[in-house]
Amino acid sequence: GQLVESGGGLVQPGGSLRLSCAASGFTFSTYDMNWYRQAPGREREFVAGITNTGGTTNYANSVKGRFTISRDNARNMVYLQMNSLKPEDTALYYCNGRSWRRPDYWGQGIQVTVSS
Repeated sequence: GQLVESGGGLVQPGGSLRLSCAASGFTFSTYDMNWYRQAPGREREFVAGITNTGGTTNYANSVKGRFTISRDNARNMVYLQMNSLKPEDTALYYCNGRSWRRPDYWGQGIQVTVSS
């Protein structure tokens, strides 16, 4: 299986970005999907998650109300809409797929930089 992120880049504080993650090589609709991030010198941290059907989402407190995770099982895609971005959101963002008793999948990561 493979996960490939896209949509990162440089944005000013207060701006928006939409990350996309394309899945292939596994049964996407049976996997819960997550976004993690890792800033320089810090541990990788959970950002947002969505269940396999899309019925339930959850967020880190630091992004709640600003970020929205969604998925399209027909297209094998998961998204992270990021609004009101702050400099502390600067990190490498990773897409993750997780399912009980099945392999975990990780993307290669994509850089998001929030700076004026």
